[in-house]
Amino acid sequence: MEGLCRSSIGFSLLAAALLATTAVPTFAAERYPTKPIRLIVPFPPGGSTDFNARAIHDSLTQVLGEQVVIDNRAGASGQIGTRIAKGSTPDGYTLLLHTVAFVTGPMLYKNAGYDPLRDFRPVSFISKIPTAVSVHPSVPAKSVKELVALAMSRPGVLNYASAGIGTNAHITGELFNLMGRTSIQAIHYKGGGPALAAVVGGEVQVGFSNITNTARLAEAGRLRPLAVSSLKRSSAMPSLPTVSEAGLPGFEMVAWHIVVAPAGTPDGLIKMLNQKVRATFADPAVMKRFEVGGGELVSSSPAETLNYLRSEQIKWRRVIKERGIKAR
Repeated sequence: MEGLCRSSIGFSLLAAALLATTAVPTFAAERYPTKPIRLIVPFPPGGSTDFNARAIHDSLTQVLGEQVVIDNRAGASGQIGTRIAKGSTPDGYTLLLHTVAFVTGPMLYKNAGYDPLRDFRPVSFISKIPTAVSVHPSVPAKSVKELVALAMSRPGVLNYASAGIGTNAHITGELFNLMGRTSIQAIHYKGGGPALAAVVGGEVQVGFSNITNTARLAEAGRLRPLAVSSLKRSSAMPSLPTVSEAGLPGFEMVAWHIVVAPAGTPDGLIKMLNQKVRATFADPAVMKRFEVGGGELVSSSPAETLNYLRSEQIKWRRVIKERGIKAR
């Protein structure tokens, strides 16, 4: 019995020592941050996710008291940057700013390499930004109804630019096909910026791009916007009808953007980061950028953000199944 007790004590001490070497350090608010914070954006510059990061960048740097460094890690529909964030130390010095592809990627790719709910902790919502449906000026369609009619008369002939499989543009395009009973084909690019450039250059006929960049190109006459994907009109282009108004009742797709941290990040740190991110929303410069860009700032707790992610998984799983969307 005495030998057993000594063995048990020895095992307990060994287990405690191992736990001490592997546990995440206790979060101390007074010591964070002490160095720059990396904010990974898993898409190239020019898209809505990058816009969000740069819109809050200066203000977030100020409220945190340390430099926030935006790190664009594009590739594989956002999976490369997401996996980098997943594998980082959960100490608040690497964060990820993501969008709809965060939940759709693992539905489409068996080797996505992450689970959005298991491998990450939501920090805060940032915004919702609607998508604009637009066409190259050479396309003989000046409304959603005309685009649907044109696509139905030429099945499989028209193409639209996607920012990658499972991205905002791709999901919006497939929802349009589903509700419009069309078969406009997706051509995948490496991000929202390259996809929009493809429509402007006439490589593809149709674009489903964020309203922020689309508005500027429409003003220059390089795109013909037809409608906005949200249920209400956008402040960036208030005269533009919604897709629902223009011919596909009930159509809604809004690109959301959130900040998450790797799983294992301490509760106290998640709470602090949530407060700091939300503090940027009161900055007049940030408010102005989103207003001009047609975005809506969304304040939320980590728990509310998590619940929204769960609802988005249900919504887009249906579209993916009904459209038979698969990663190629």
